[in-house]
Amino acid sequence: MVMTDWNPSLYGTFLDWRTRPSCDLAQRLCDLAPQRIVDLGCGPGNSTAICSKLWPAAAILGVDSSPEMIASARAAYPDRHWMVADIGEWLCRPIGSETPIHLIFSCAALQWVEDHATVFPRLLAKLAPGGVLAAHMPTYDAVPNQTMREMASSPRWRRWFPDGHAREWRSHSLEFYYTTLAGRAKRLDLWATDYFQVMPNVDAIVEWYKSTGLRPYLDCITDAMEREDFLTEYRTRLTPSFPTSERGGVPFVFRRIFIVAGV
Repeated sequence: MVMTDWNPSLYGTFLDWRTRPSCDLAQRLCDLAPQRIVDLGCGPGNSTAICSKLWPAAAILGVDSSPEMIASARAAYPDRHWMVADIGEWLCRPIGSETPIHLIFSCAALQWVEDHATVFPRLLAKLAPGGVLAAHMPTYDAVPNQTMREMASSPRWRRWFPDGHAREWRSHSLEFYYTTLAGRAKRLDLWATDYFQVMPNVDAIVEWYKSTGLRPYLDCITDAMEREDFLTEYRTRLTPSFPTSERGGVPFVFRRIFIVAGV
């Protein structure tokens, strides 16, 4: 099943919250002075803008597989360079065929690329000496992600998910990335952050995931009414895990893992 294109408008509903981890990641890199930066999975350009502000003299390339996201980025930041390309395909380009890269910056994108045991060392190999890979990703085991996987494997939805699952993203434990990168990186900094976000209701949490983690599941369900039924059941299943606070709103803790590796 090929996923439909990303929706910049839907993704941008929570753009400030989605951008905050990228700001936090960039702040860990203030000691750098990269001349050439590649922003992998740049989306509508919000993460690329952070790099532009921190390193205004750097040559920055934003790469994303979505033509609509790149069009949105190009319209917002016409003075930067943009490329429509799949991250996996970009990684397979011969190492040394490009201008040396001093910083690979990637925000909530590498989880969509398979085989991290191979991918992350290859990312380091793309860097010039002294270069840095800086990335963050959502954690795999959050309740909303578990819930959508459980639904896809249930008899009710097996018609749309004959294999019991959709094409999904995957991140691993910090220990995994330590094991994968420790022998290859001269500098390695790994951490996780919980972002406490107060949503107006559970519907807003569903909207949060509709533009990201839910996309592969909704793309599999081609019947519009069935898709709405899937969202209704998903919302019902999430509700007990996200009660309304006595102060109002629904607390929504979103965990990200961060990786900074220098060569």
